[in-house]
Order: sequence, then structure tokens, then C-alpha cells
Amino acid sequence: MQRHERPPAGRPVEAAVATLPDDAVVDRGSHENAPAVAIRADRVREVLSTLRSEAGLDHCSCVTAQEREDRFETIYHLTDYDDRTRELSVVVPTAIDDPVSESAAAVHRTAEWHEREAYDLVGIEYDDHPDLRRILLPETWKGHPLREEYDRDRPQIVALREHANPIGDDRREGDTMFLNVGPHHPSTHGVLHLEVVLDGEEVVDVEPDVGYIHRCEEQMCQESTYRHQIMPYPDRWDWGGAGLLNEWAYARVIEDLADVEVPEYAQVIRTMSAELSRVLSHLLFVAMYALDVSGEFTATFMYGFRDREAVQDVLEALTGQRMMFNYFRVGGVAWDLPEPREEFLRSVRSLTDELPRKLDEYHDLLTSNETFQLRCVDTGDLPPDVAKAYGVTGPVARGSGIDYDLRRDDPYGYYDELDWNVVTEDGRDNFSRVLVRLREIEESAAIVEQCVDLLADWPDSERVCQANVPRTLKPSGECYRAVEGAKGELGIYVRADGTETPARFKIRGPSFSNLSALPAMAEGEFVADLVATLGSLDTIMGEVDR
Repeated sequence: MQRHERPPAGRPVEAAVATLPDDAVVDRGSHENAPAVAIRADRVREVLSTLRSEAGLDHCSCVTAQEREDRFETIYHLTDYDDRTRELSVVVPTAIDDPVSESAAAVHRTAEWHEREAYDLVGIEYDDHPDLRRILLPETWKGHPLREEYDRDRPQIVALREHANPIGDDRREGDTMFLNVGPHHPSTHGVLHLEVVLDGEEVVDVEPDVGYIHRCEEQMCQESTYRHQIMPYPDRWDWGGAGLLNEWAYARVIEDLADVEVPEYAQVIRTMSAELSRVLSHLLFVAMYALDVSGEFTATFMYGFRDREAVQDVLEALTGQRMMFNYFRVGGVAWDLPEPREEFLRSVRSLTDELPRKLDEYHDLLTSNETFQLRCVDTGDLPPDVAKAYGVTGPVARGSGIDYDLRRDDPYGYYDELDWNVVTEDGRDNFSRVLVRLREIEESAAIVEQCVDLLADWPDSERVCQANVPRTLKPSGECYRAVEGAKGELGIYVRADGTETPARFKIRGPSFSNLSALPAMAEGEFVADLVATLGSLDTIMGEVDR
């Protein structure tokens, strides 16, 4: 009997779609992962509001914008926090010569950032959007890079006004000050810029300014072939160690589109290696968060990197790499466990056997530390309803008591056959998010141990690492699939047009939505709390900017 019991199933999505007004619906159909409904561009708010209230589709997990031959489209990928298997793709077509649509931000707050990205890269405009401006590129940028007509050779100029003081005309009473945090600062965990307005030491406004490491990952994937060329890219979205989880997100979506069945043995190896990758990422969080909160080179920081090295040794033996693993393949994994097999499995068991003692050290140094508690308890408050509005997932959501984990709620790999728990805390503060990640390391270790036991006893004749996949893949269809990444829901939408390369490749990085909730968490707190709150999100800018 598995401990990870799923929530009860909700009302069928098709029944909810049938209740939508006929004059709002343009077409009905399906994607590989979910039913799809096309609606009028001037009825977006009404339709999404109805689907949220009547059908319980309260999670706008992703927004995809794309150009087709005769139209532009915005696709809202909706699901249910209480039942992840209930999914719906809401497609909003707009005219090719005038792509204007109603904004969904009034219904799903997370759409505010996603629609800004759609405007920035594809050029779709959203009526009544609260702040429709570019998000990844400078406001002075000319053209939209994911449009067919975009001129890549056109020179671009960033005007000085891009760096103007946003509160230069502030007339409020009190001692207000504008403070730049980043983009090159240790506490921003990468090239993130925070535009912060302070009244004394209190944060009255904070706006994350992203895009400093935008590398056109989606466009590069759209120009690469499915079978081998795309797989090395996902590792680079999260250099904190969660690369194998990212690889799985791509493998999952293309395997659905190409109807590839992964051998059971390969699924066990994937599950084991993915959980080691999750441990790698969470250990980096613990090490860096101690540095954020204490502001010095602490023992926790050194212990975190010491313990990461042990995990990296195991993953290097398995994959041949310490960071950019490129181990998953469409249909399985690149190769079997290293020889001598028994020695490798002993090294994995030794790693998981040591983790409980090491976790006790982290609890002694951090969670039991009075100073750490003063900095983290009751700071960075994120109520569950606010978290859902912003599309927050992963440990950040589970730290607010939201029982949502794709490994259980939308099973893949071998998770459904193993004994483990989804970890939640209801403190909804910075401290709870630390506890969730420390406890998740324990659960990951339990999953890894079970996988090791299975692999040790697997018959030699049934150790199949890859399915028989055609040399050239030319799938057709549309699909959004996601996995439980280290930071939350890591999803990929692919529109395949029967060629060797995707017509559209959209990456849903969990840090993108999680980071958008920072103003709601930090405003009204002290500037020191802002640093602790930002760190608790465990943001990685590679998957924010992509």
C-alpha cells in the first residue's frame, strides 16, 4: 500500500466545457494530454472565470503564445490543484494582422507575467492587462523574436531611459528610497535585478526585473531535431543539479507525441537518478540559504557542498558528467548502470545511509538555531490562495500547505509503485519552505533506496535501457506535459507538424511563476526579510529567462 494517496477525482472537464456559452466557443478538439476548446478573443475573462468557479480549474499552469500560418494563438493550460489529471487547453485565436486578445490576469494572477512574455516574444497584445510591457527584453527592443517576420540582423539600442529612477517623481510623505538589488549580487542567485522602494527599512514596493540571461532556449529547441539535438538543452535551464528532472520533462512530452513506451527497467533508473538530482538541488538550496540568512561563510554552506560532492560522485559514475548530465534519451536512458554493478549500487546505498545523520546536522545548525528561526519564522508569508493565484508550485507551494506534487497527482516513471510521502507544511513562511526541502531529501532517499533494491534483483535478460525508437522522429500533434522538478512544475508544450523539428517549443519554468509572487510576499516587510524571502523561493534564473 503506497502512502502517497491521491485526492478524489473531480467533475469531468468535458462536462464543464459543455456548459460554456455557445457564442463564446469557436471550436472543440483535443491535444495529446487534454481536451481543448477554442474561444473568442473577447470572451477570455468570462470563460476562464466560469471554468475556475464551475469546473474547479484553479491552476493556470502555463500560457503558450505562437504564430500559425493564418493566425496567432494564446493557449492557457488549465488544471486543478486538487486533481492534476483534470486538464484543459483553452485556445484563443487572434487575427494574423491584428493579434489582440482579452487578458486573463483578472482571473489568474499568474497570467500577468506569462502574457507579458507572450507580448514580448510573439507580439500578441492583451486588452486590460494591468502592466503590458516587455519582460525579458528591454522596452526599447524592436520586433518580436518568435515571429516569422522578425529580422535577426537588425541592430538594437537600449536607451538611457531604461535605467531611469521609477520613483523620481514620488511625492509621498516619509523617507522613501529607491534601491537596486542586483543584477550582480550574491543574494539574487544569478543575474536577477530587484527594483525596491523602501520607506525607512520597510519594503513598500518590489519589482523583479528579469531577462538578463535570456538565451533563446525555446528558439534553439525549435531549430533542433527531436531524437538527439534537443536533449542536451534541458540541463542548462537549471545548473543547480536538477538537470535530470528537466531532461525528463522533455522526454515525457516527446514520448507522448511519438507514442513511445519506455521499458520498465529504464523507468526505475530514471526515477532513481531523478531523485538523486532532486537531492543535489535541495542541498544547494540549504547551503546557499544559510549564506543568505547568516551573511557569512557558514558551516552549513560548507557541509552543503561537501554532501553535494558525494551525490555528484554517484551521478558522475552513472552519467559521465557532474552537471550537464545528458543521460536521458527519448525512450529510456543512454546506458545501463556502470560496472561493476554491485559496487555502484553499494555506493548509492552508502550515500542514502549517511543522509539521515547529515540531515540531523542541518537541523542542528539551521532549524534549531534561534537566530535562524527569528529570521525565517513568520517572514515571507504566502497564503495558499495567493500562491494558487500566482501559479506557485513545488516546495514553495507545499510550504503553504498546498498538497500538490506531480509525481503522485499525474504519475509517471516508477513513482506509482513506490512507498513515499508528499511533504507539506502549513506555516506558509520562509521557515516552512526550508522544512519542506529538508524533509523532501529524506523522501527522495527513501525512493532511491527502493529503486536500488529493485535494480539489484532485476533479471539480466530484462535489463532494457531504451525502447526501439526510430532514427528520425516526425511526430504530429500538440501536447503539454510536466514533471515535478526540484523547484516545482516543469512543463513543456510542443506543437509537432510532422517534421524533424518542433513548430513550437514552450518551456514552463517553475521559478518563473514562483518569482512573480515575490511582491505579494515581501511588501510590508523589512529589507533584510526581502533577502530571506527571495532565497526561500530557490529561484534559478536559467529557467526564468530561458
